[in-house]
Amino acid sequence: MLLIECPWCGPRDEIEFVCGGQAGVSYPPDPFALDDDEWGHYLFVRDNPAGPLAEQWCHTAGCRSWFIVERDTLTQHVLATRKLPEAGEEL
Repeated sequence: MLLIECPWCGPRDEIEFVCGGQAGVSYPPDPFALDDDEWGHYLFVRDNPAGPLAEQWCHTAGCRSWFIVERDTLTQHVLATRKLPEAGEEL
């Protein structure tokens, strides 16, 4: 089991969280202009590195806040956690 440090609540067991997938995936500016292949790519194609990956997680059994978890996909170790960036800030 992973031990994830919520930026607001501190360290908690993985069971308290839900992973929302890869961080930094922007919603298409005009989704109605996408064809089926482009829409499918947006919905289903994500990076799958053997190593560090930034993901969005929600503390569903705690403060219910979303934040970023950097996790090594090979070792499952949590490398860092941080709050989501404000509008206009980089991940």
